[in-house]
Amino acid sequence: MSKTLTLIDTNYGTARGLVRTVLGQVAYISGSINPFLNPRLESIERIVFVCLGNINRSAFAEAVASALGVKTCSIGLSTTTGHPAFEKAIQTADLLGFELRNHSATNLTDYEFRPNDLLLAMEIRHAHQLRDAGIPTEAIALLGHWSAPHRVHLHDPHTLSDAYFRTCFTLLRSAVEGLVEDLKTAKSPSLKT
Repeated sequence: MSKTLTLIDTNYGTARGLVRTVLGQVAYISGSINPFLNPRLESIERIVFVCLGNINRSAFAEAVASALGVKTCSIGLSTTTGHPAFEKAIQTADLLGFELRNHSATNLTDYEFRPNDLLLAMEIRHAHQLRDAGIPTEAIALLGHWSAPHRVHLHDPHTLSDAYFRTCFTLLRSAVEGLVEDLKTAKSPSLKT
């Protein structure tokens, strides 16, 4: 594998992941995703992480947030309720000190929105899908806005390399940690007492 392909594989998962990351940053710079960037954290009672299958990204983000004392859950936009976390997600979470063995996926149709929920999407298109499903725009944000480095598009690692799984989960952990710091500053009721 060439150095360029290895760089893409490790940092973005695929060439599509690189392109979506760049397009996400352009959307951020242009201001077109501003409605999904600055939620009112002081009134949030529960954090809901959202991805496509709820077996990798949102499951891991939920585990990190829960370990940090946040009232949280996670859902998938297109999944089967009850499915376990993906095996590579379980292994990667283990490497980072988190547990996904008992995770059970929840589909959007089995989720009940609460007025003070904040839904954190992994991708811009997920935020739009949530809005199209009737979730108020002010209740949706992009989790990657809190990641270091800043990356509003957190590409799906499903079936991709071990290296990208580690990159993705490291970005997710940094994003959740950044979010939790902002929740503390805002004195959000989503923090367990």
